Amino acid sequence: MIPYPQIDPVAVAIGPLKVHWYGLMYLAGFATAWWLALRRSRKPWSPVIKSEVEDLILYCAIGVVVGGRAGYMLFYNFGELVSDPLSLFRVWEGGMSFHGGLIGVMLAATLYARKIGTTFPALIDFVAPLVPIGLGLGRLGNFIGQELWGRPTDVPWGMVFPRDPDLLVRHPSQLYQAFLEGLVLFLVLWIYSSKPRPRLAVGGLFVTLYGIFRFAMEFVREPDGHIGFDLFGWMTRGQLLSLPMIAAGIALMVWSYRTQPLPEGRGQAKGGTQ
Repeated sequence: MIPYPQIDPVAVAIGPLKVHWYGLMYLAGFATAWWLALRRSRKPWSPVIKSEVEDLILYCAIGVVVGGRAGYMLFYNFGELVSDPLSLFRVWEGGMSFHGGLIGVMLAATLYARKIGTTFPALIDFVAPLVPIGLGLGRLGNFIGQELWGRPTDVPWGMVFPRDPDLLVRHPSQLYQAFLEGLVLFLVLWIYSSKPRPRLAVGGLFVTLYGIFRFAMEFVREPDGHIGFDLFGWMTRGQLLSLPMIAAGIALMVWSYRTQPLPEGRGQAKGGTQ
C-alpha cells in the first residue's frame, strides 16, 4: 500500500472565499488548450486562425461547464433534478459529466463554426487534440479532492483515501484515468493530427479512444453509490454511456476515410501564420 499524499483540496483560502484545486485544474486545462490552439492555428490547413483562438476557447469552456453540469444531472442524478430543478444550478455541490461536457462542446463548436465561416467537422477535428490535457488535469483534481476513487484492491500501489468511510485499500483510479485519458490520448491525437487527415477522422479517433479507455477504467473505478451497476450485474453507467461513443467513433473514421477529402485551411487566405 502507498500512503495517500495529504493534499488540502482547497488551494487558496481568503476569508470565506475558497479556491479548490479542482477549479484550478479546469483553468489550467483551458489555458493549455489555448496555448496548443495557438500553435496548431499556424498550420496551413487549420480552420482557425490566431485571432479566433480566444473566442473558440471561451465558447468551448462554456460548453464544457454547462454541458458537463447538465449531463451529470441528466445521466447520473435525474431523480434529484426532477424533484428539485434548481439543483441544476448548484454547481458548488459538485457533479460534472464528461459525456455531457462533450455534447456541450459539440454544440459550442457548431455555433462558433457558423460565426467564423467554417464547418463543424473541421472545427471538431481542430478542437479534439486540445481536450485530453484538460481531462487529465481534471482527474488529478478528482484525486486531490478524494472523489471518484477506485474499487477495493490488494495491488501494492493501492491507497486508503482518508475521506472513504470504509477506509479500504483502493485503486487510485483517478491517476489511471489521468494517464490514459490525459497523457496517452493527447500524445496519440496530437501526433495523428499533425498532418492533414480526412474530415472527422481526428474527432472519430478521439471518441473511439476515449470510449475504450473509459470503458476499461470503469472496471477498477467504484460505481456511483446511488446508481451501482446498470446491466448484467457489472456494467456501470459510465460504460453504458461509452459504448455508443466507441461505435460512433469507429463508424466516423470508416466513413471519413472512405468519403472525405483532406482539409483545406483558411489560414493562408487570411495570413494565418500571423
